[in-house]
Amino acid sequence: MSTHASDPLAALGSLPGVADAVDSVRKAVDRVYGHRVMRRRSNEISSEAALRGARGSAALAGADWALEEVRRRTDFSADPEARTVGAALRLGAEAGQLLSIWRQSPLRVLARLHLVAAGDPGASVGRPRLDGESVGEPLIEAPAPAPAEVAGRLDGLAELIVAGGDAPALVTAAVVHGELLALRPFTSYNGLVARAAERIVLVGSGLDPKAICPAEVGHAEQGRAAYVAAFEGYLSGTPEGVGAWIAHCGRSVELGVRESTAVCEALQRGAA
Repeated sequence: MSTHASDPLAALGSLPGVADAVDSVRKAVDRVYGHRVMRRRSNEISSEAALRGARGSAALAGADWALEEVRRRTDFSADPEARTVGAALRLGAEAGQLLSIWRQSPLRVLARLHLVAAGDPGASVGRPRLDGESVGEPLIEAPAPAPAEVAGRLDGLAELIVAGGDAPALVTAAVVHGELLALRPFTSYNGLVARAAERIVLVGSGLDPKAICPAEVGHAEQGRAAYVAAFEGYLSGTPEGVGAWIAHCGRSVELGVRESTAVCEALQRGAA
């Protein structure tokens, strides 16, 4: 990601397809927030969105469990897939507690997210990886940057977030997500952390204040191949590639909206 504009994130709004994606997401979010069920049962919608978002994020990380299995299971320590699902659920629960810290100290939030995902205060947990440490992210095969580059780019990303600006929430969320996938700063759970950070931006920005539009659902629904292909566009750094990644993230939010709209309809019918 690079641009010479004074507000780099806002400048991305002029990339191909981005303005249309931002507008489409805004309209979709407004529609679900206007649903009559939201006026009295929004907490139920938020809880269900967190569960379904966690399931989607875990599916992208290789643990593609049925929703009812995620809902039913209580032990998430038995094997790697179970640990991935457990990590995604913990992140979904934790993200809402970190909104007030994000704009002041995003690196502190990222460290906390990794600690929550790992569930184990080991030597490499809750801090960026060091030289010689492995990189954990099964879905992304692109070479991971060296720790020194990771540190510099994390600082740059944090500066952009703290500075704020006029960029639409979707643009900021997509860049945070893409940059964390590109850097893979931790030794494990990088994809889960990247998607949790995307959620924090979407919620904290005011676009989705009740956390009912789980982009993770949409990312999973579009499939791992489409996710990787869109991310490779971001990684290319070209205007078309970055614009396509942002649009992909926008479509994911819209699919998350569709999921929560279906939950609203089911509650309205008394079927859920």
